[in-house]
Amino acid sequence: MNNITLKIDSKEITASQGTYLLKAAQEAGIYIPALCNHPDLKPVGYCGLCVVEIEGQKDPVLSCNTVITPGMAVKTNSEKIRQLRQAALAEILKEHPHACLECWRRSRCKPGDICLRTTAVTQHCVYCPKNEHCELQRVADYVGVLPDIPYKFKEQPVYRDNPYYFRDYNLCINCTRCVRVCQDVRCVGVYKADNDQKPTRIMTTVGNTVKESGCVYCYACVEVCPTGAIMEVDAEEKYKTEREAYIVPCSNACPAHINIPRYVKYEADGKHSEALAVIREKVPFPGSLGRVCIHPCEQACRREQLNSPISIKELKRTAADKGGDSWRDKSIVAAPTGHRVAIVGGGPSGLTAAFYLAKKGHKAVVFEALPEAGGMMRVGIPEYRLPRDILAGEIDEIRKVGVEIKTNSRIESVDKLFEEGFEAVFLAPGAHKGLTLGIEGEDLPGVVDVATFLREVSLQGKSNTPIGNKVAVVGGGNSAIDGVRVALRLGAKEVTLIYRRTRKEMPAAPEEVEDAVHEGVKLLFLTNPSKITRGEGNLNLECVRMTLGEPDESGRRRPIAVKGSEFVMQVDSVIAGLGQAPEIPAQFGVKTNRGNTIKINEKTMETSRKGVFAAGDAATGPSSVIEAIAGARQAASSIDKFFGGDGNIEESLSPPDETSPCIGKKEKFADWERENPIAVSPEKRVNNFNEALLGFSDKSAAREGDRCLQCQLRLRINQPPAPPICNRELNLVSLVKSPVAPR
Repeated sequence: MNNITLKIDSKEITASQGTYLLKAAQEAGIYIPALCNHPDLKPVGYCGLCVVEIEGQKDPVLSCNTVITPGMAVKTNSEKIRQLRQAALAEILKEHPHACLECWRRSRCKPGDICLRTTAVTQHCVYCPKNEHCELQRVADYVGVLPDIPYKFKEQPVYRDNPYYFRDYNLCINCTRCVRVCQDVRCVGVYKADNDQKPTRIMTTVGNTVKESGCVYCYACVEVCPTGAIMEVDAEEKYKTEREAYIVPCSNACPAHINIPRYVKYEADGKHSEALAVIREKVPFPGSLGRVCIHPCEQACRREQLNSPISIKELKRTAADKGGDSWRDKSIVAAPTGHRVAIVGGGPSGLTAAFYLAKKGHKAVVFEALPEAGGMMRVGIPEYRLPRDILAGEIDEIRKVGVEIKTNSRIESVDKLFEEGFEAVFLAPGAHKGLTLGIEGEDLPGVVDVATFLREVSLQGKSNTPIGNKVAVVGGGNSAIDGVRVALRLGAKEVTLIYRRTRKEMPAAPEEVEDAVHEGVKLLFLTNPSKITRGEGNLNLECVRMTLGEPDESGRRRPIAVKGSEFVMQVDSVIAGLGQAPEIPAQFGVKTNRGNTIKINEKTMETSRKGVFAAGDAATGPSSVIEAIAGARQAASSIDKFFGGDGNIEESLSPPDETSPCIGKKEKFADWERENPIAVSPEKRVNNFNEALLGFSDKSAAREGDRCLQCQLRLRINQPPAPPICNRELNLVSLVKSPVAPR
């Protein structure tokens, strides 16, 4: 397309033939006010603010719908233009509660003040969103407000018909941005301009609710509204946090910051290989995470406010299981640098760090104390949750980039590693020491901690402690749930989980608890063991009933023993499912925290020793696989910098993102329920270690992916140009105080 040269305010600019004058000015950095216009929308010319003068033409024109011509000479500022803009603004403000402009100028209101308009204490006044958040207010500052504007309150309803945003049509200026972005950009059509009302009002196309009109809750209308007539319910939070983190909460909640909306959309489209490539850009264990991740992303998912969150974890598994290996096409291993790093621990943290360091060209050697690599993924997570072939396949991929893994190699001294020529050491020995009950009799035969129990079963297929028919497992976390479910699979007839709080306070994943119940595990809440004694061929587990008091440091209500409520259970074995702790040898020579975790710089993962870094459970205490991976990524970046590299471990394995902004109509979208993975029936799974959940079918994966609100598309909506910084005190003409509108 040919370029055209023209002048705007005596400045010579060039723009493409066919460009509207307003857009040409914006591209040249010349500001012209416009409230109905938006960079992503077709011009309409409703507001009348974008008037300019063109040399040779008698009357001013609207720049938003005037096409540029060669040699055009344009003036954007003059007394005549200023008057026209102020008159146009006055028309807008006649039905807009513009007292906020005067209030702010006179009182500098802030949260906690008494609002001069509503006489209420201000928390977040939508009528006075503090200049920097309200486009209309910024434009009014720039244009200047005429005195004595007559004001009539619209008495329009305020709709709070969904959990995401409210619609206050008293603030609407009829710019139709919401109508156009929903119809032309998102291809949904929730809003319409109701011309039967005088003046025209913006309404929903069906009924009075956005749900009836087929809203997909993409926030596009919120993003383009210039006045706050459509405003998110948590708008205050928006301005407290980083924009992308707020808008895409799932990716922000993921410790590894995987681009979740992108791979979820690929799964909606049935593109498994592309989805897997997106996931592998951030983690080397997609199949494992797709089965055992604690999925904080789902807890942050906005869809939960509508009915239930997207099953992000299961979609990750689908991508991993069906995505193939085309992601390898873009996977690059740098040339050898000659640097050597020792990795102590072959769990998710150690293997992840080794993987990314090897891809940067460094020689990474992993020392694993156990006979097999994988850490707690291998010896702490039962096979029915994480099949060994899935984990082994992902570890093989790590070997393929040049990582050397030495099993049965316990490291006790960091100094020795340096003596062997390693220039840096990464400590990730995990947390394999099981916590005990701390009661009398816990050293009796038949009592075992859950870490030891699960490790023995994982490596040997059985426990060294015969469990018998009646088993009690004490605890409420994921390891305790693993303990009860493994006990069933080893042949126990009656398994009881004992927890001192209620089910509501259990830290275990709700779906894992539900699976345990379906398999026949009994749950005994508000109960705590106090003593274990030897009985006749069994154990006497003495317990006391509990009640919940005030919240403790964890935020959960503190359990308090009920006097006189003691009782005894006869069991064959007791498993202490209270979690694990790290064991850090003194010879490591690093400073530790309470709980014997390694003290680190949380930004660089450096320890108290130069050249020694740490992450995973050994640094944080028992945590999750995804958090161990995230810490290892940061450590790998820091170690690369320590070796003189740039620390950049990011890689692009997926194709360019071409997600269409057009979402389209989705019939009864708000009511779509969460898909469930295929599950083996409890009676068929409790006597073996075969995988209990079999993932999504292609149809279920596509349906579940299509439930996503696609929050990330909001980031693609361009922001309107802001007026030049001006002195609002000088620019605001004295206002006649508007009457207080009824609420």
